[in-house]
Amino acid sequence: MATGKSIADIKQATRQRLEYIELMAFYTGVITRSDIARTFGISDAAATKDLKLYGQIAPDNLIYKHNVFGFVPSEQFSEIFADLQPAAVLTMIAANLPMAGAAAEDNPVYGITVETLPLPNRLPSKHILAQIIRAIKNRKKLRIKYLSLSGRGSNEARILEPHSLINTGLRWHFRAYNEDSYDFRDFVLSRVLDAKLLDEDAESSAQYDDDWMEIVSLKLTPHPKLSDDQRLILMTDYSAENDVIELQVRRALIGYVLQRLSVDTTADHSMNPNAYQLIVMNRDEIEPFAGWAFL
Repeated sequence: MATGKSIADIKQATRQRLEYIELMAFYTGVITRSDIARTFGISDAAATKDLKLYGQIAPDNLIYKHNVFGFVPSEQFSEIFADLQPAAVLTMIAANLPMAGAAAEDNPVYGITVETLPLPNRLPSKHILAQIIRAIKNRKKLRIKYLSLSGRGSNEARILEPHSLINTGLRWHFRAYNEDSYDFRDFVLSRVLDAKLLDEDAESSAQYDDDWMEIVSLKLTPHPKLSDDQRLILMTDYSAENDVIELQVRRALIGYVLQRLSVDTTADHSMNPNAYQLIVMNRDEIEPFAGWAFL
């Protein structure tokens, strides 16, 4: 194997192709010269050079197979360049990215179809989003007009001091100090009708937002109305032990996690266990920070 110094000397573009070689070989079972040439728009000769370089760096990782005209991973395969953890790889496959940080390709890079749910677009205009992000980045105050389910008029201006964006997996929010209510709240991006960055420094920040800064342990367990076999399957599904799924969550985000995981938040666990397969074990500890999510 090449020394750490020689690996560090490899140019970024070449390193990205070596990452792709590892990912393709490990997850699809074969990497060919044509895969590299097609994905990166280089010549077959250049692709061959990349494979040769990789073989010099990691001589025990790949084995050439004539029947597939390419290289397959050996039993001793151990990645050097790529992050092959499922969380990273599935994201890249879903976005059709040849490597982390790359632009999406038109044709399936890995030859695998990934379908995503056709969810509604719940985002503001780029001009509104820019004002919000600039306020966060530069720690400035922000004036917005906002559609609220509470019934407050959308023509009433609010002065906020935003500090973070939140992606719940279903929609985007931003966390901000609200000068009207003297507290920190979440605001849905798609409900912002207008936003203007103000030339006034924010007086608050994330460090003053207790619910944002405090991390609590959310403990979940399979619904008691599920069978023993179903409970065991869920424990395997969540890679949990002793019937406990434990997550470290910001207090401000607990309600969104409960929603995202379809947790039965009723006191008597009366929801359909086939649709709401988990319940909260430490309800008394968690409910004060996400009362709106409990039934």
